[in-house]
Amino acid sequence: MMKSRNILFILFSCWLASLAVFTACKRGTKTSEVKTENFIVRDFNPATNWDLKQVLNLDYEGAIQNGFIIPTVRQTGDGFFDVEFAIKNMATAPQKFAYKIYYQNESYKFPELDPLDTTRQSVNAWENFYGSWEDTLSGFRETETIAGDNAFHKVTSQVRIVGNPRNEKLYFNGPWNDRWKRNPRVGEYSFMLVVTTPSNLSRKLIPDFIQYINRRDKGEFINPYFFFLYGLGKRLPNTLVSVSSSRLKVMASPDPGAGIYIHPVHFKKEFVDKYATACCGQDDKLFQKAAFGQFIHFIDASTKLKNIPVIEDVLGDNYSKMDYNWNSRFYRKEELIASTSLTAPEPCQTVVSDAVNHKITMFNPKAEFGKWQKQNVGVITRHPFTYGRWTVKCKLTELLNKNNMWNGLTNAVWLITQDQAEWNFRRECKKGGYMANYYGGQQDVRIKQVGYSEIDFEILKTVPYCPQWLMPPAYNNGLDRQYDVPAWNVPFPEEVLADDDKITVSCTNWDMACWDPSKFKDGCQTIDYQGQTFWAHRWDKNYRAITEKTPEPDDELFASPYYYFQIDWRPTEIIWRIGPSKDKLRVVGYVNSSMTCIPNNSMLLIVTQEFHNTRWWVGSQYMQENIPFPGKDIVGEIYEVTIE
Repeated sequence: MMKSRNILFILFSCWLASLAVFTACKRGTKTSEVKTENFIVRDFNPATNWDLKQVLNLDYEGAIQNGFIIPTVRQTGDGFFDVEFAIKNMATAPQKFAYKIYYQNESYKFPELDPLDTTRQSVNAWENFYGSWEDTLSGFRETETIAGDNAFHKVTSQVRIVGNPRNEKLYFNGPWNDRWKRNPRVGEYSFMLVVTTPSNLSRKLIPDFIQYINRRDKGEFINPYFFFLYGLGKRLPNTLVSVSSSRLKVMASPDPGAGIYIHPVHFKKEFVDKYATACCGQDDKLFQKAAFGQFIHFIDASTKLKNIPVIEDVLGDNYSKMDYNWNSRFYRKEELIASTSLTAPEPCQTVVSDAVNHKITMFNPKAEFGKWQKQNVGVITRHPFTYGRWTVKCKLTELLNKNNMWNGLTNAVWLITQDQAEWNFRRECKKGGYMANYYGGQQDVRIKQVGYSEIDFEILKTVPYCPQWLMPPAYNNGLDRQYDVPAWNVPFPEEVLADDDKITVSCTNWDMACWDPSKFKDGCQTIDYQGQTFWAHRWDKNYRAITEKTPEPDDELFASPYYYFQIDWRPTEIIWRIGPSKDKLRVVGYVNSSMTCIPNNSMLLIVTQEFHNTRWWVGSQYMQENIPFPGKDIVGEIYEVTIE
């Protein structure tokens, strides 16, 4: 019996040893050998303490002030990737070598090489998110003296990915480096090892603007990946370049259950404290931990409407088109309620963060006689990113009842600029400039750069604008004869009723009317993507946005337990997708940089249920002022957000 136990112990020990070897091999993948006459480099592993097959979820702790750090001490213990490589000195005399580790986001980048001039980097390659040592005053590091003993010697180092990796003063606030203003991007990262001789550095064969990535060449940043893989660095003597065969994959998952922060710009602390809850408020803990804030809409006073004095639960009370036609026609002017849509007068009352179920519940509150309100509601993320595949799993309110009558709400999933300050300006618009202001009219000035950007899903009951002959529909307004029902209860046009059970998914990019794209135009135009043709519309050449519309069944998007909405924002294109699960998404909108200017600044995610002025949506069959005030709270829930 004892002998059997010893055998089992030996077998178990062997299994543990083999498991340890297997686990160690999983952490990173070593590169193959590269050589010059003087030395050989192999086994470059950029992360011996992290399994590169594992997705790294960004650590939100402390990120609101310091920006995201990849990795943090909660992910690798010391908060760095441990790097190692092996070097063999082929000379007889011992010598030191110089090395540097660079990294670059590969998922959301411009190609390094100019396709029209192979001696130059492409125009926007300097915008790519690349970095090296956190201290940009530190250039190449020296190895210890390596003996000429025909053996490989291990070299170890460390690196981590941080915001504002070039330490640009643009993102500083006085002496403080606000790294969050240029947060690391999500997606895949490569690592590049460069090994050379100290003499190459002293002779400036590797120029200072490559040794120190914060420096410029004739006013321009030069991407080190371009320099070493395509430029002069590719042909340097006694210099070896090794790019990791494995990549680091990074994603963000802001937790809806981590609380809701109330920004002081909207409500003062004394007022917030009256309404604060454990998961919503303005205290220091929520400032640090909350991934979402309560979104407060800007209300344009000029959008005041004269609403019918009716309170109804449109979704639950079988409100009909006949009810709509009667109420929109036979109230006297003096009976109408003059008001705009509203924002929350008190914080934390219409948005709830659930720490147990990790969800956010929001609701448009019901109206009461004497307390007439169509109140917008929403939340906004607090940590900005540039680019990414933003996916929201949610159950927003149904928009149509069983009579296909609209409740007046627009469900929106959208991205908006983090700030309109200079640090968050979009790249220059060279052909005439951008329209300066979001709310500016035709006479608005044009300027080279703006900070405003926005990418939208707006889902409501309206009509398509393209092809042109579909817009606007010809409505028969009927006659004001109360006792002659057919005279005032006139059906909508056939082309409108054809989509009676559908709502419109509008996909919009606010490019601020920059004319740089080669196919920029007003009116309607088509674009093909993966076998689909999309119709895009712009009102005129000074209109600040381009929009595509797709009719979709309301029951599919909002009567199911949940639905997914995805904005895939890339450097040269934007793709809008929806679907019942993350692996069953379909494209409902597509634009690229040939027709619209794609934003390149930092943005935040917003999810809202809001009462739009339907005059913004020319040709809509229902007018907001003729939709009843809500007779019941209208609920929407957010279950999951990922950015990857």
